[in-house]
Amino acid sequence: MSDTLTQAERSERMSRVRNKDTKPEKVVRSILHRMGFRFRLHTNTLPGKPDIMLPKHKKVIFIHGCFWHRHGVCRALSIPESNSDKWAAKFADNVRRDGEKLAAVRAAGWDVLVVWECELRDLAKLEITLREFMAKPSHLAA
Repeated sequence: MSDTLTQAERSERMSRVRNKDTKPEKVVRSILHRMGFRFRLHTNTLPGKPDIMLPKHKKVIFIHGCFWHRHGVCRALSIPESNSDKWAAKFADNVRRDGEKLAAVRAAGWDVLVVWECELRDLAKLEITLREFMAKPSHLAA
């Protein structure tokens, strides 16, 4: 099935896709805040502009959409049928860039957690994951 939108319509629609302050980010921030943690958002002092930065604990959290960041265990891995070569290259670049950013942040001495969009289906389990991540001592925590 080909795209039902023109190239201009598709471009306009894609430009409306948010890259910060998304619903998954707000959910994770809310859980952390309820747990008593304070954090910074989208700081540009670290590679990849982590979605959440907890400087006191030397920890960062990236919240990734399963479709855009290609979560390997998710059902959201389809590639649009129109212009599929372009999309495959785009997704491959996203995955490569994500790996580079995560490695750079870890190399800078930060603990990293990636929360996938699909993990929001089970908020109790997500809260446990966040508690475990925050309880794990960082060797560089202040």
